[in-house]
Amino acid sequence: MSDAPNIPWPELPTAAWRETYQTLHLWTQIIGKIRLVRTPWLNHSWHVTLYVTARGLTTSPIPNSNGSFQIDFDFIDHALLISTSDGARRQLALSGQSVASFYAGVMAALAELGITITIDEMPNELPEPIRFSSDHWHAAYDPDAVRRWFQILVDADRVFKQFRTSFLGKCSPVHFFWGSFDLAVTRFSGRRAPPHPGGVPHLSDAVAREAYSHEVSSAGFWPGGGAVDFPAFYSYAYPEPPGFRAAKVRPDAAFFSAELGEFILPYDAVRTSARPDQALLEFLQSTYEAAAAKWDRDALECASGQPGVVRPV
Repeated sequence: MSDAPNIPWPELPTAAWRETYQTLHLWTQIIGKIRLVRTPWLNHSWHVTLYVTARGLTTSPIPNSNGSFQIDFDFIDHALLISTSDGARRQLALSGQSVASFYAGVMAALAELGITITIDEMPNELPEPIRFSSDHWHAAYDPDAVRRWFQILVDADRVFKQFRTSFLGKCSPVHFFWGSFDLAVTRFSGRRAPPHPGGVPHLSDAVAREAYSHEVSSAGFWPGGGAVDFPAFYSYAYPEPPGFRAAKVRPDAAFFSAELGEFILPYDAVRTSARPDQALLEFLQSTYEAAAAKWDRDALECASGQPGVVRPV
């Protein structure tokens, strides 16, 4: 992999950074669970997510007594920063950390700041989970690969946010789910959905049912694994409307994965496109149209937003 990490849409095959990916996934779960235990529940688990910043991922402010604290992954200087609203800070290097040492370091730093927190140490949505404090196995950290992955998040975040501007209905922020390690944005029709069947590994059925309480069209970016062992964009609908799987979507490289129940667009098809942003927007729009065939689209949609231009009403 010879691309500089700050070049838009860099190359990053899943196999080339699998061990780092696995370690980083677990680290984000630790930080996400800290936000989870201190933040009031928000619909569809939006209160647990992380957000893309100019340097990495952030929890945003987390309530703490009469103040707040925030935890930021810095994937440029490869550090974790914990800061409080009264001006205190602690920093932890990312390189050279196992999951167990990262967990111990984060908890020690929080204690030094006067923040006492207990989280569920078992990872979510992963097979054969290992308790964080006992996981000395996952300890890889390739800074170059992490920079590349972060650049992909920056690129996807930009396009997802543009896509979000053309929807008037309820829509999630563009946010990062640490359970599944994906960046996602979700549109809602406004109608209730049938109860979700649950069954997500190491995730409460009650959480899954609340997350999918209403009809959605959701899309995101995932670094890959399992049935799709390559980085990819995805799009799915819940509940899945009739004819969804047979819908013609764009660009031509997109396909429906029966195993995952989602449309998939390989990341490399976007990366190598003459117009990557446009290729991704076509995928997002065409898969949304397939999902929203029975939605009140006239009431839910508007023109794509432009900087400095008020949306006409």
